[in-house]
Parts: sequence; structure tokens; C-alpha cells
Amino acid sequence: MKALVLAAGLGERLRPLTNVTPKPLLEVGGRPLIHCVLGLLQRSGIDHVAINVHHLADRIESALGDGRALGLKITYSPEPVLLGTGAPMVVLREFFDGETFVVANSDTILDLDLKSMIKLHRERGAPVTIALYRPSNLEQYSRIEIDQQARIRRMRIISGGRLVDYPDKIEATLEPYMYCGVFICESSVYHYMPAKAPFSSMGDVFAPMVARGLPLMGYVHRGLFRTVDDLESLRALRAEIAANPGLFDST
Repeated sequence: MKALVLAAGLGERLRPLTNVTPKPLLEVGGRPLIHCVLGLLQRSGIDHVAINVHHLADRIESALGDGRALGLKITYSPEPVLLGTGAPMVVLREFFDGETFVVANSDTILDLDLKSMIKLHRERGAPVTIALYRPSNLEQYSRIEIDQQARIRRMRIISGGRLVDYPDKIEATLEPYMYCGVFICESSVYHYMPAKAPFSSMGDVFAPMVARGLPLMGYVHRGLFRTVDDLESLRALRAEIAANPGLFDST
């Protein structure tokens, strides 16, 4: 199985740090942030990873090289123009070669049991399985709501400062979560992608699929989860690691 790690963003909310250092290379706990997700993928049996790059791409490629030092093979996917979170999958369609694939964010630290998530994905025969988490501040994020069988029945996407529901109405008791940085796809997902880039995986692909009644699944992660959104969250994460150096040993 192959994976895509999304690393092309500008990191605007982390300026001025990201004026000279791309967000995936910002240091947390003595290592680049992107090492956390690359380690997760490698430990889960994924040995070939594509990384999309744009902002300060040469620095990312120089820092990670061909991936051998991390037990991986890395293929770089340059984006002269940013493609969003969804369209990079289109560029890499031949790379995935019709097989099941994983997509992961480069700004997330989590001890996700990805092997179990892949197993569930295959058992359920889902076109997409999305890793979910419930933070204390869920109201600040787009929401993914699942039923008792962990099927995603509604996605509530923040757009223009308000929640847009996919589908509009649903008669069911649902549990709300947020996306926590990893999803698994079958090649059938390409049939539901917009023809024109850029586009978002969540808002432009998966949410319309849910609205059409397709059986997307959620995988609830209840362990460690941290994400670097801005300067404040980066400072908080570094302080947390300084106070508890072994906190992220499992990542």
C-alpha cells in the first residue's frame, strides 16, 4: 500500500517562522513535524510515500531525501500552483495504480492504530474511511457525524463562517467528531472528484458522497492527537513536550 502526505501548504498562520522554514520541517521534540506521520506510516507497513510540495519545496526535499534514512521510499509531487487537499490525489492517480491508498496530513501528531483502521476499511468494503477524534473544542471544526455502525451519515463543513450540512436533513441519532488527519481511499473515489482543481477532499469530494448516500466509514481514534494550526498551538505543543519529554514516544 502507498500513501500521500500533504505538505504543500504555505503555513500562513505560522508566519514569520514559515517565511524561512516550511511548516512540515518546524521542530517539535527535536525532530521535524513531518517525521511523526512518516513514522506512523512506516510502522504500519507502508514503504512508499508521495509528498506533495510547493512552498520552500527544495528544503523539504533536501531534509528528507529519498526517504531511506526513515525506512521509506519517497516520491515528490511538485505543485507549481497549489491544488488544495483533494486534487493532489488526481495528480498521483498513476502512482496509486488502482490500489487502496492512505492520505495523511503532515502537521499532525497521533498514535493512531493505522493497521486496525486499514483492517476495518477492508472488512467494511468502504470507498473511504476517515480517522475521527472528539476534541474539547469540537465547535471550532467541521464535523463528521457517524451512526452506531460507524457509518458517516452527515458532514457539517465550515464554509464562509457557517456550517453547511451534507445532507441537509437526516432522521438519525448521530455522534459528532472531527477529522484527525488520516483517511483511506479506494480508487473508486476518483469517480466523485471535481473535474477542475483546486478542490478539497472533505468539502468537495467526501461530503457530496455522504449526501448521495454512499457508505463512507469513520474510525474513531481515542488516543494521542495534537495538530499544529498556528503559532499559539506550536508554542503550546513545544511547552508540553518540554514538560513531558516522553509524551510522544509512541509516535
